[in-house]
Amino acid sequence: MTPRPVLEVTGLTVHYGPRRRRRQALDGVALTVAPGETVGVIGETGSGKSTLARAVLGLVPASAGSIVIDGEDVTGHGDRQWRALRRRGVVQYVFQDPLRSLDPDLTIEESLTEPLLVRGVPRADAAGRARAFLDRVRLTGDLLDRLPGELSGGQRQRVAVARALVTEPRLVILDEPVSALDSANRVQILDILKELRAGGVAMVFISHDLGSVAGTADRIAVLYRGELVETAAAHDVVNRPQHPYTRLLVGSAPTLRGAFADRAERDRLRALLPA
Repeated sequence: MTPRPVLEVTGLTVHYGPRRRRRQALDGVALTVAPGETVGVIGETGSGKSTLARAVLGLVPASAGSIVIDGEDVTGHGDRQWRALRRRGVVQYVFQDPLRSLDPDLTIEESLTEPLLVRGVPRADAAGRARAFLDRVRLTGDLLDRLPGELSGGQRQRVAVARALVTEPRLVILDEPVSALDSANRVQILDILKELRAGGVAMVFISHDLGSVAGTADRIAVLYRGELVETAAAHDVVNRPQHPYTRLLVGSAPTLRGAFADRAERDRLRALLPA
């Protein structure tokens, strides 16, 4: 029997702005994520990636469509219902900038134990889990007493990943988790994310960089101007892209296929895209 998806997005449409000047950020997006599956969502700036994440997290309202998380329809949830869902730790979010997402006045241990203490986990148990999840992201326990500002960017992002996982959520959304890191730290974070897939958590990996997503995700969804134009296994998206926009992304990622040698081909694909 096929397990029920952890995330089911159906016909999701999101508008911004007042009625007379409303801008459509998402148009009828459909996306599912199964337990233990990582789905990459890629697209250039303004394609709707972050809007999708914010809608799933209840931070922007849906104009149409539905969002179901772990079997619960959250589309019409109010603030109180969202607080209860977040308190249970069902869904977690990893920001692009870990320095801004971690409280600068809390030690690493306090940041990791806080969501557990809120749920009523005894302090000793919370401290043990904090240390265990720090180890899962390849950090040592001697960092627990430090403040975020005393860690490198790569270490802070690994702490942010550990903080998202410590409540053992069903779904984790990662919004550009490696874009602010140097190449060495980027590789470390991507390796950690690949290892975490085996733990059963469902992940949505949002990025503008196809190269970062390709080796981590099971499937890739391509957003273009708010529309989902292609969804397929990561290998197929990289090797057999179907939509002109996807082919442009693949051709513009030197780490995957090499940059376009023929500018005419790039211009031809751009001409096929909707204005």
